[in-house]
Amino acid sequence: MKKLIILFAFISLITIIMVGLNYDSPEPGELSPDQFITMFESHPGIVIDVRTPEEFEEGHLMRSDYNYNFLSGEFEEKMQELNKSETYYLYCRTGNRSGQAMEIMKEAGFENVYNIGGFEDLVSIGIPANQ
Repeated sequence: MKKLIILFAFISLITIIMVGLNYDSPEPGELSPDQFITMFESHPGIVIDVRTPEEFEEGHLMRSDYNYNFLSGEFEEKMQELNKSETYYLYCRTGNRSGQAMEIMKEAGFENVYNIGGFEDLVSIGIPANQ
């Protein structure tokens, strides 16, 4: 009986630890700018601006790794070169194109893809940008 109680306590402890480790990892999908800041600190990843080159030149997040134009088809072409096991954060002007791009990536087998919304919303909470 004592061994059974110890086993149960051990299994309970392992379960609590596993739940705790996954607690700060939201399901891939939509993140608010505030959630992005928190998530990026604990789960750094690749930031992709899916706006046009002209929009990118007018201003972009300093931590942007790539600018793949969603409207021209460049995004889908360049997406083929990306590692599906990495974490990706996508943004555009309002969050619409980045949401569509996120869905395309998910359908292609990318597991950790987040739409972080619109450029102005991200900048308005203090995320550094080149403007």
